[in-house]
Amino acid sequence: MPPDRQRLIRMLFDEYIEMYAGRDARLVDRFSENFSGFAGSSDKLIKSRSEWVDITQLDFTQVPGRIGIEVLDLFPQELGADVLAVTAFFHIHLPNPDPLFAHETARLVLVFRQEGDDWKITHSSISIPYGLARDGEVYPVSRLQQHNQELQVLVDERTQALAQANNQLQLLSNTDGLTGIANRRHFDQALTHEWARAQRAHASVSLIMLDVDVFKHFNDHYGHLAGDACLKSLALTLAQTGGRRDGDLVARFGGEEFVVLLPGADAHAALEMARHIQQAIHALALPHEGAPWGIVTVSFGVASMAPQREQLAEELVRRADRAMYRAKHGGRNRIEQAPE
Repeated sequence: MPPDRQRLIRMLFDEYIEMYAGRDARLVDRFSENFSGFAGSSDKLIKSRSEWVDITQLDFTQVPGRIGIEVLDLFPQELGADVLAVTAFFHIHLPNPDPLFAHETARLVLVFRQEGDDWKITHSSISIPYGLARDGEVYPVSRLQQHNQELQVLVDERTQALAQANNQLQLLSNTDGLTGIANRRHFDQALTHEWARAQRAHASVSLIMLDVDVFKHFNDHYGHLAGDACLKSLALTLAQTGGRRDGDLVARFGGEEFVVLLPGADAHAALEMARHIQQAIHALALPHEGAPWGIVTVSFGVASMAPQREQLAEELVRRADRAMYRAKHGGRNRIEQAPE
């Protein structure tokens, strides 16, 4: 095998070992969609990437601290121009001293396949001994039977805890803590996704940006708890009026600013949606002595674009933001539409 191919295999293997030992969640991105394998002494054949991702996440949850991997022997193979393999023997050193893993040999086979410009792991099989087989045994069944029930309970508990933790983490990472609607992070991700889709489909994307008028005076006059309650009421109204279609997203942009993302909506539809939201906010009639109308009002900026290939999604935000500030300077409680 040419030396450069040997170096490539060793680099791919070392990258995998470092990410696995460091409990790096980005490791799941290295797995191919066309994946198979098995883990440890499990009797389950893994036939999809999603199953392997679940096993990896469970592994990282059970042992969250960095582990030590002591490579004993390694054999690289070039199976084809786009297929590489490596077989390795090693010892595992857990964060807490464990004589079994520290002294028994674990075995690993990794198969890498070139997919585009990247190398993905398409197969992983790892054998981690939990004990030695006795006479008449191929696997150490008798030693494991007494632990099966305890292990099953533990796996069930950890699996349930992992699922709950993942769901909670996903919810927390995408939700604004005060209002309960999408947060800025979620909006940025959705905008990037919808912008790219609109570029491919030559479709329109619209954005409504709105800011509560003289909100500082509201907080100063009524107190911050009342200010929080005001923002919650506005967020609920936005969610009920501005996110009716599949793909629409209502989010808190920051402070007293909100956004409504309308994929596929043209300028006319976005303007009508802004008017509908404005009417719904007027109907709330939240008292605001410091506002010219005596109730809480909002200034709107509306922008619509059919994104070209070279344009960035931030341009849509900038246009909506400039239109919103024109509404502010024009007397507030207004809707301004950015030129297309």
